[in-house]
Amino acid sequence: MKRRDDIRNIAIIAHVDHGKTTLVNEMLKQSDTLDEHIHLQDRAMDTNPIEKERGITILSKNTAVDYHNTKINILDTPGHADFGGEVERIMRMVDGVLLVVDAFEGTMPQTRFVLKKALDQHLTPIVVINKIDRPGARPEEVVDEVLDLFIELGADDDQLEFPVVYASAINGTTSMDSDPAKQKHTMNPLFDTILKTIPAPVDNSDEPLQFQVAMLDYNEYVGRIGIGRIFRGKIKVGDQVSVLKLGGQAKNFRVTKLFGFFGLKRMAINEAKAGDLIAVSGMENIFVGETVTPVDHQDALPVLRIDKPTLQMQFVTNDSPFAGQDGDFVTARKLEERLKRQLQTDVSLRVDDTDSGNAWTVSGRGELHLSILVEELRREGYELQLSRPQVIYRTIDGVVSEPFEQVVIDTPEEYTGTIIDSLSQRKGELQNMESQGNGQSRLTFLAPSRGLIGYSSEFLSQTGGYGIMNHTFAKYMPVIKNWEPGRRNGALVSINAGKTTTYSLEGIESRGELFMGAGVDIYEGEIVGQSNRETDISVNVTKGKKMTNTRASGKDHSSAIATPRKMTLEESIEFLNDDEYCEVTPKSIRLRKKILQTGERERVAKRHKIAAKKG
Repeated sequence: MKRRDDIRNIAIIAHVDHGKTTLVNEMLKQSDTLDEHIHLQDRAMDTNPIEKERGITILSKNTAVDYHNTKINILDTPGHADFGGEVERIMRMVDGVLLVVDAFEGTMPQTRFVLKKALDQHLTPIVVINKIDRPGARPEEVVDEVLDLFIELGADDDQLEFPVVYASAINGTTSMDSDPAKQKHTMNPLFDTILKTIPAPVDNSDEPLQFQVAMLDYNEYVGRIGIGRIFRGKIKVGDQVSVLKLGGQAKNFRVTKLFGFFGLKRMAINEAKAGDLIAVSGMENIFVGETVTPVDHQDALPVLRIDKPTLQMQFVTNDSPFAGQDGDFVTARKLEERLKRQLQTDVSLRVDDTDSGNAWTVSGRGELHLSILVEELRREGYELQLSRPQVIYRTIDGVVSEPFEQVVIDTPEEYTGTIIDSLSQRKGELQNMESQGNGQSRLTFLAPSRGLIGYSSEFLSQTGGYGIMNHTFAKYMPVIKNWEPGRRNGALVSINAGKTTTYSLEGIESRGELFMGAGVDIYEGEIVGQSNRETDISVNVTKGKKMTNTRASGKDHSSAIATPRKMTLEESIEFLNDDEYCEVTPKSIRLRKKILQTGERERVAKRHKIAAKKG
């Protein structure tokens, strides 16, 4: 079988924060790719501002490096399971993977997730044990853990013979030896292992074209861009070709532009052939998984399977008293257009209309997936409101089922009892518990996704910020009946509009935890804190101190309230109950009741109580 020895196609996969993107940086720096005068910033592949701030990869990225006259196409993939739609698609584009594992942390939930995707596609693996210089690094044990994971996931004999490269990506060093002292400032051991281990693509460029789209991009000038791999044949600018749609029909178009990847650039090219990873424009409404073929030889590749969403939220136009103060885009039409545009590139997302003209059900792969979208919207100038997240139920073999997740927690041993108790109340089942040494424990649970909504904040509080929690979708299981998780505490809800005062906040801070300090504009029905009871408490936070002729000396300037808890977007979403919204604008994140008027809210609550008694 003829092969293209001038090219290799690989994906880099790993758990979050195990160093994939940093490793790609060093591969770019130390290859024959970039001009010497080009300064490469840290984690250059993460171009999205949110990626840089959070230190995570959200979107798969293409690059290519040149080493000894061989082009190595590299796809940097997200490590978080919420962006698994990105990972599974690009597995079809490559012939091998670099599995990056932290030399201290070892295999983690997302390591399992991304590796399973690679093994299912029968890809050739190389294991990179990264952070070899980290204090407490245990490279040999970690290699054993990786081998156990390969066996557990059903790797074949060839895959079990994976080579191991030891690295410190942050320092730009590698070696084939687990001894940190033998690290050298070179990526050559890794490059050489790639050329030796990863199969070169088959060269069948003389056969009829087959190009499959695995990722999407969008450009206002050329429209939707399909990114994928040529599995067979050649393609040229100006060619008349057919797109074989997922529904079975074919649509003809002319190739207007082709792009190849080199370094950090997408470069226009005139022609590409079997084995190349390219981007193609000129195809209106092309979708992931569709095949491009000659008009007279329509032969579709197997459709790419994409995991379905597991979580949904209502995205609602902002109708709060402060609507329109911050944002440029506040109407239902603008919000709908933006959500539909997101579907052009995010195939793991689903947007459905509701009975209301100002609300949409947006479904995604998890809280992070949806909250990243919301953060992008607010930065672009949109205002909107969000409902409490809900898991998506499915009927499997006639049984109503819900998503469950594998949860791995690393924590100081003193907190293990509290964590086990709190997760068991959320219907989590402890599957494994092991000592990590140095007073640390690792707990593994299987828990329903709906039980984990809102747990992150509680977990951080339980462990004093010292615990680390990772979770990833495991499977659908029969619904746990007669159980509905939710926030245990009620909210402190403002009964009027105005500006908060120190005097009024001082009077209510014994009733719960405040989310804001003095001098903040609020409206009736806005949530100002969390109650220390199970029920909501209506409070007046705008009341000023009455002036009298006789005032106690020094009393006024000694007033102080505890530092309020500043809620992030994720914490605000997790906090929500069914009768609440999170209002999001470019400048503010507010929590509110759906029914703002205090009297109306109390009347509705009474009616629900009466109905519950009768029912």
